[in-house]
Amino acid sequence: MKKLLTGNEAVARGAWEAGVKFAAAYPGTPSTEILENVGTYDEIVAEWAPNEKVAVESAAGASIAGVRTLSCMKHVGVNVAADPIFTFAYLGVNAGAVIVSADEPGMFSSQNEQDNRRYARHAKMPMFEPSDSQEAKDMIIDAYKVSEEYDMPVLFRMTTRVCHSKSIVECGDRKDVPDKPYVKNIQKNCPLPAFSRKMQVKLTDNMNRLSEAVNQSQWNYIEDNHADIGVIASGVAFRYAKEVFGDSASYLKIGLSYPMPMDLIKSFAEKVKTIYVLEENDPIMETEIKAAGIECIGKDLFPTMGELLPEKIRAAVSGKEAQTIAPNSDMIVARPPALCAGCPHRGLFYELGKFKDTMIFSDIGCYSLGTSAPYNATDVMVCMGASISGGHGVAQAFKLKKENKKVVSVIGDSTFFHSGITSLMDAAYNKSAYLTIILDNRITGMTGHQQNPGSGYDLKGDPAPMMSIEAIVRALNINHIRTIDPNNLTETKEAIEWGMSLDEPAVIITRWPCALKRLSKEDKEEFDAVFTAKYQVIADKCIGCKKCLNVGCPATEFGRDEAKKMKIDDTACLGCGVCAQVCPVNAIVKKGE
Repeated sequence: MKKLLTGNEAVARGAWEAGVKFAAAYPGTPSTEILENVGTYDEIVAEWAPNEKVAVESAAGASIAGVRTLSCMKHVGVNVAADPIFTFAYLGVNAGAVIVSADEPGMFSSQNEQDNRRYARHAKMPMFEPSDSQEAKDMIIDAYKVSEEYDMPVLFRMTTRVCHSKSIVECGDRKDVPDKPYVKNIQKNCPLPAFSRKMQVKLTDNMNRLSEAVNQSQWNYIEDNHADIGVIASGVAFRYAKEVFGDSASYLKIGLSYPMPMDLIKSFAEKVKTIYVLEENDPIMETEIKAAGIECIGKDLFPTMGELLPEKIRAAVSGKEAQTIAPNSDMIVARPPALCAGCPHRGLFYELGKFKDTMIFSDIGCYSLGTSAPYNATDVMVCMGASISGGHGVAQAFKLKKENKKVVSVIGDSTFFHSGITSLMDAAYNKSAYLTIILDNRITGMTGHQQNPGSGYDLKGDPAPMMSIEAIVRALNINHIRTIDPNNLTETKEAIEWGMSLDEPAVIITRWPCALKRLSKEDKEEFDAVFTAKYQVIADKCIGCKKCLNVGCPATEFGRDEAKKMKIDDTACLGCGVCAQVCPVNAIVKKGE
């Protein structure tokens, strides 16, 4: 059976065919769709975890108990999960375990471009790198065999292009892998120092055995075109190289990329005169190849940052740019990202941006757009969960410096569950006087509406306990809490002023559904009037002052006619009413009133 699948869909299919029974992940582009697709298979228990660390720990536990497991995350999520990953490598597995790292050359939706091939070397774990959907499906099946044969979890490196590009995949049937019996063995499963020293020796021995086997792996092979030019490539860079060089080069395709198949590389080097090493992003293979005494050309010619696209390879090798039709720059209108029409974050950032002598520490999510015009509110962002702990540090520093400057941390609901709870605990425990605003839009918004502990449903869509953010905050000994409608600007402004006036930790919870959310029955009961209204501009009243443009809503437009009046796109407006509250002459009204 053949199917057209993205790389993420292919990984899910491969996990199913490999007999996986348990999978856990935290959503993050470009990895999100892996677990979403795993969740469509009835034979697999698939769970959204609060964060990547929990996902890996759950998968490790299931592996130790005797069933094949999968955990998935974007590249920066591996940082969160690093603690259990490193020790899991020491313990080894019972049933096979694969950890997917979806790296993002080009940083399309990420805060950095780290190359997680380094984790394989650092944690002493084998790594696979598929270059298309078929390989993604087939490799992950083999990854479970490697995991069990060599008694170690396996890292599986995807990149954005492989994750999201589609190609034809030859699919197979599910293999019913017998569960492994669980036998108590503290010397294998308890990393006390005395046992860990033996685990380390075992891990090294297993890696040495694998170092010999990788030279015969089906995923590491030579395509000999009897050419003077030789290309060594991994991942999608192999496909790019084939597009550029065609049959004018010979290729060494590396799919099981750690340990490196050095014997195969030496054999390949003897067949060609010039070797190009193509890899995204860091010169990892290049460094190890040169360390083996083999001359090659890598990052001294090819770019070290961004995607290693065919046009970049072609330009580096030949000095010629690809022939394309040049766009007319005069016709291109700048389109910076914007909060959606009806977004519940709009009213908050409209008001927050007015507090000029305030340091605003934001987290990672749709609300990252609070940095941009027209709000210009946010000062700093670091990583998931850092807004609260970072804001605590800022508040303590201002106190030490005797600076009377207010601090506000902004974090989303899913991110609060991910890593904000412990940060808020730290702020409460250490008596930090600053304001935290938790944006509860009732779903994990930025990654595509995955359920979370506060949504009331699990990954399969079944009802689940709905965690109350307010109850959690209260349990952390925060005594000053307000829950508000962020579309009500007066209420929002008053709440911010209230929170800033206190000498103790305070929390505001903005509670309103994401504008794109498919409302649950609970949402409909709580927010009975949500997204039911439309607003319009009374042209005779509009004075063209453009103040309503300061809310940054894409449903508003100005000056398309000679009258230079505001208009509201009826197909885009979701009736939040923020623009109407800003209008100084009451020219914006709800339709039907």
